[in-house]
Amino acid sequence: MTPQINKIDTTENLLAFSAGVDSTALFFILLENKIPFDIAIVNYNIREQSQEEVNYAKELAKKYDKKIYIKDIQLENLSNFEKKARDIRYSFFKELINKNSYQTLITAHQLNDKLEWFLMQLSKGAGLVELISFEETKDEDNYKMFKPLVNITKSDLINYLDENKIKYFTDQTNFDEKYKRNYFRKNFANKFLEEFENGIKNSFSYMKKDLDSLNINQIPIFEKKELTVFKNSLDENINLRIIDKNLKKRGILLSKLQRDEIIKQNNIVVSHKFTINLSDKYIFIAPYNNIIMPKKFKEKCRLVKLPKNIRAYVYQEDLFESISKILID
Repeated sequence: MTPQINKIDTTENLLAFSAGVDSTALFFILLENKIPFDIAIVNYNIREQSQEEVNYAKELAKKYDKKIYIKDIQLENLSNFEKKARDIRYSFFKELINKNSYQTLITAHQLNDKLEWFLMQLSKGAGLVELISFEETKDEDNYKMFKPLVNITKSDLINYLDENKIKYFTDQTNFDEKYKRNYFRKNFANKFLEEFENGIKNSFSYMKKDLDSLNINQIPIFEKKELTVFKNSLDENINLRIIDKNLKKRGILLSKLQRDEIIKQNNIVVSHKFTINLSDKYIFIAPYNNIIMPKKFKEKCRLVKLPKNIRAYVYQEDLFESISKILID
């Protein structure tokens, strides 16, 4: 039986492929649903069978007339491998999207992944947004993310592949508990899903509806180059959600310590890359810059109450006239 997925209306789609259970099942499910797509695969060269997986991807691409993109890399330092691999993988996907004008990136995350993420966030301390951030669709800067399998269990995908005698590979590193995700998968997520699948699905659905009903306005009132300004909601929690979501788009994940510091100080420099300021009326987010500015420019900024930690970027990018209109109004 073919797992049921929602369809998308875009025609230029890129599937993140690995030749494992999830992405192989999704490959054939997309075919059955007549959803057009090409595939991209990364070979990290850390397992003997990785080249076989790439060869299988090539076979499928040739057989079903799909474009295939392959990134072949060799990591010299394997410490913090999961994060490095993810960064490399998504950087590759974004490069392909920009170069080939793909509209949607399709990934094979499924319900087990969603529950693993939930439990990992729960163990660290998280709010509703982080706990259920595995959305089926999500708008990025110039493309959409589509996870059509998020309500389908891995066991259902395995059954689908086995019933249809479809070849797939098993990555043995997925059983290595030195990786936190594998620890949560083996000890909690899989067992929990086996017994309470329907309740878990319903709970995720209810939480999503609760989050939607909060109706948090995350639309900026000003956005030019890399300077973004939001209205201060006057609610600490909502302000943090707005900042967190914006920084995620820029590749930055806030720690609990950084969130606490933002509320405490009302301004902070994150990872030496971005500076944030919460004034009485606005939330400012811009790249960190410490260039020297003329006294005359500083005085102009003081008069319109432009925060000190935002001024250098505004000066460098010549944004004063644009941003001052918002501040004066």
